[in-house]
Amino acid sequence: TQNFPFRQLPESLSQPRKPLFHSCFQILCLCCLLLCILSYTLYSSPAPWLESIPPLKHYSKQFTTLTTVAPTGPQYHQAYAPNYHFIMDNPVVCKSIFPFLVLMVPVAPHNVAARNAIRQTWANSRAVQGKVVLTLFMLGLSGRGDDGQQEKLKQENLQHHDLIQSDFMDTYLNLTIKTMVIMDWLATRCPTAPYAMKIDSDMFLNIDNLVIMLQKPGIPKTNYLTGMLMWNRPVVRSKNSKWYVPEEMYPDPEYPTYTLGMGYVFSNDLPGRFVEVSKSIKPFNIEDAYIGMCMKMLGLAPTSPPDPWQFKAYNTQYNRCEYSKIITYILGSSEELMKYWTDLKKPGPPCQD
Repeated sequence: TQNFPFRQLPESLSQPRKPLFHSCFQILCLCCLLLCILSYTLYSSPAPWLESIPPLKHYSKQFTTLTTVAPTGPQYHQAYAPNYHFIMDNPVVCKSIFPFLVLMVPVAPHNVAARNAIRQTWANSRAVQGKVVLTLFMLGLSGRGDDGQQEKLKQENLQHHDLIQSDFMDTYLNLTIKTMVIMDWLATRCPTAPYAMKIDSDMFLNIDNLVIMLQKPGIPKTNYLTGMLMWNRPVVRSKNSKWYVPEEMYPDPEYPTYTLGMGYVFSNDLPGRFVEVSKSIKPFNIEDAYIGMCMKMLGLAPTSPPDPWQFKAYNTQYNRCEYSKIITYILGSSEELMKYWTDLKKPGPPCQD
């Protein structure tokens, strides 16, 4: 018999009468050995060309940011609302009261003082100027590890039935997510309401003047976004700023025209379109400018209100006559809201001629 280097062949195969078969068998065994060696090498030491491929980016819902396999730069926020789920909801309210206007108020879970002040002032009545106005508060998760906080929210909602909560982390950097979740709720739970407003919890809102404005002749019923307009606003690149946005998130030096996030009004055909177009827009954390970007991608632009002076930002001193004419003002505290509202609604004309 003839010895194969790694194995003793059967006697029937060692006869010289079949040299061709003998050679083929040797080649087959050698190929198997080489294949095993190659497989071991590939698994134990990745090929250099594999190491040259950059890590793929992917969206991570758990932390509501866009992350990388090995993050080396800024992380991005994921603003596509259907990635999140409502854990406290009121899905049928619009089917029972048919609101003309829905006020959506983003507020921190722990800020019950702001919610109570709003309930006692500009949200204390659903009947305004002959129209139905619905006010709801949008919350995320507190992230404080306080189970007691969540239980308090449940009890608060059992009493007032006006809380909407989704499973994103409620932080300043996630305000764009919060706004897009508001849009998703309006599109899926309240699509028949003609108008909606996103309004911050630190705002004075003259709700009567707002409803009057929306009933003026010529106010569009579709493709309408209005408020305090911001033109040619530069993107803040200082890392020390609250409004810092890196170029990786938003490369252009200026934002498109947008409405200041303190309070903007829109026709309710837009929320669903905002949610849909957000899939093609890289998220960044300036929520009002992000809505402006959504408008731009839709081929639309915000519209100046009939009386632009009615949408105001900060006011240094309360004036009853002025507050009777405006629609929005930013306030310093819930106590100011209660104080100013009480004074505005007292008997007698607000303006002394």
